[in-house]
Amino acid sequence: MKLADLAGWLGAFAMCGAPFIIDTDAGKILAIAGLSLLTIQALDNDLKNLVILNLVSIIGFTYALLF
Repeated sequence: MKLADLAGWLGAFAMCGAPFIIDTDAGKILAIAGLSLLTIQALDNDLKNLVILNLVSIIGFTYALLF
């Protein structure tokens, strides 16, 4: 298994858990971590649309976490 595939699986698991606690700081951090891991897989597979979506989502969750 490639590192990018492992990152994708870990990111997917993180994103499966994040919505249930998204109102907490831990939920937002879990979503940011999950999206970051999924971005690694998207970059490896040259999926530019998903990379952009993930980066915008990471920025949004970071904003929600800080403000």
